[in-house]
Amino acid sequence: MARIRKPTEESLQQESKASYGVQAVERACAILRAFQAARSGLSLGEICERTGLSRTTAFRLLATLVEQRLLEHPERSLYRPVATSLSRKRRLGYASQSDEFSFSRLVSESIRSAAYEAGVELIELNNRYSSTVAIRNAHSFVREGVELVIEFQTNQRSAPLVASTLMEAGIPVIAIEIPHPGADFYGANNYRAGMLAGQALARAAMQQWEGEIDELLLLELPMAGPLPRSRLTGVLAAIRETLSGFDDRRVHFLNGHGRFENSLDVTRRYLCRSKARHVLVAALNDPSCLGAMQAFEEAGRAAHCIAVGQNASIEARREMQRPGSRMIGSVGYFPERYGEAVIALALDKLQGKQTPSATFVRHQLITAENMASFYPNDGLIATSSSDSLLYSLH
Repeated sequence: MARIRKPTEESLQQESKASYGVQAVERACAILRAFQAARSGLSLGEICERTGLSRTTAFRLLATLVEQRLLEHPERSLYRPVATSLSRKRRLGYASQSDEFSFSRLVSESIRSAAYEAGVELIELNNRYSSTVAIRNAHSFVREGVELVIEFQTNQRSAPLVASTLMEAGIPVIAIEIPHPGADFYGANNYRAGMLAGQALARAAMQQWEGEIDELLLLELPMAGPLPRSRLTGVLAAIRETLSGFDDRRVHFLNGHGRFENSLDVTRRYLCRSKARHVLVAALNDPSCLGAMQAFEEAGRAAHCIAVGQNASIEARREMQRPGSRMIGSVGYFPERYGEAVIALALDKLQGKQTPSATFVRHQLITAENMASFYPNDGLIATSSSDSLLYSLH
């Protein structure tokens, strides 16, 4: 009588593998595993070397994986995994500028929303408008082991240290609004934005004062560096072009620190020594512009100024809706749209795609007349002739 041999567990596993294993799937899995140790994309030759597959077999499997959107193969580029919910979750750092300004808050909200939609884990820290805190946050991101940092901090002097801290750890950086050495830039086309503001001021001066200007008041933020200051350079260039014979000796730069309170104080002191009746006012941002306007109003000289801001923030839009406001416009940057573009740029960069070294937002002069086209919900904001500039900031 023949003896029946009981199969071992190992032989059953081998039999199962021989019976149910699909060679094409196994080879496709081998290709996908090859990308786990790759920091960027792989060429066909590299994939063959890592998997042991022939070029013909590998090519056919790669074409199928691309067709099924598990891999991507941009023209004349490398094969790369597609970022999907099946891919490992990306971990990004975001250093916000501050919660102090509505512009900064909108940028942060849009980045959080876009990161959530993209399935990205976002480690967020607040720079609190402080270079010391920004440097400390950079070290925190290194300890957290994030893959990329979106940096929004204002001080150009600390930018090299923030950037070098991150890049020495192999962490790429996207800098918002303020350039950082070696980082991709996303933000304002500052000179263009300044030109829009200057053209609006010059037109208003022609309409209201027949082009007669006593002084041009420019509220700056020196710590932000030369690029943001080019907003004010653009203002001055536009006024020179539009108003022939404009004398540069009429130009006064004041350091408003980009804040309402500082700009209010410095403009108060300016008005104590100036008796000018036709003053054009431009500032690096809306809080600074609104602070200067409050000083004119306090002095009973609101009619002596015409002002244009930058950012078209909710505070500026509310002020422009106020009857008799001397703020005729503010250049829009649309910070509520920053997140989608910045997160897409970050993911492209992490996937090894070519990304532009600088991406500029599109600008639009926002006025009381066209505001509803760009911000239709602003009609819900209640305004009255009794509203003050201080009220509009709180």
